Amino acid sequence: MNDRISYEAKKKLPDSVFGLPERREYPMPDAEHVRAAEAYFRNCPEFLKPRLARAIMARAREFGVDVESSTVRFYAGAHST
Repeated sequence: MNDRISYEAKKKLPDSVFGLPERREYPMPDAEHVRAAEAYFRNCPEFLKPRLARAIMARAREFGVDVESSTVRFYAGAHST
């Protein structure tokens, strides 16, 4: 999996493809990066996890990605604020 986006490419992405747009973190412009965001979810600050989880789930639906992480699914649903 190549989950790296160059700095220049990342600058050109719209805010809407980021899991945390205000920080421009967790870019998800395609299915591969949705999977990467799921894999790196554990590195997200606790207070931002519900918002990131919901963003991952939304982008996963858009790209037809099955979210396997029960932690992401938990934060997206039961733990969301």
